[in-house]
Amino acid sequence: MSFQVNISEYAKKDLEIAIKFYEAQAQNLGKYFFDTIIAEIEMLSFYGCLHQKVFNFHRMISKKFPYAIYYNCNKTKKEIVVIAILDLRQNPKTIKKYLKDRK
Repeated sequence: MSFQVNISEYAKKDLEIAIKFYEAQAQNLGKYFFDTIIAEIEMLSFYGCLHQKVFNFHRMISKKFPYAIYYNCNKTKKEIVVIAILDLRQNPKTIKKYLKDRK
């Protein structure tokens, strides 16, 4: 089964913040982060809905960065909506609150 993957405005903003952070660390690291995360999000079209649920969202952890992609899955509509792209180095309580505000 393949899914249509959409990225919410919230997640786009998360992505922008992370890109700026990594670009400040090293030249072109922000671009590398972007390319990596987008490739992982694209994989959701094939592997979506298989990830463990955390804080009521499916969560896919990035393979190369300490980030998680939180998403909703609608099997009936064959649709995935990325809700957040968050740094896992935060306090889990902060992540939980942040996601609660996105429902």
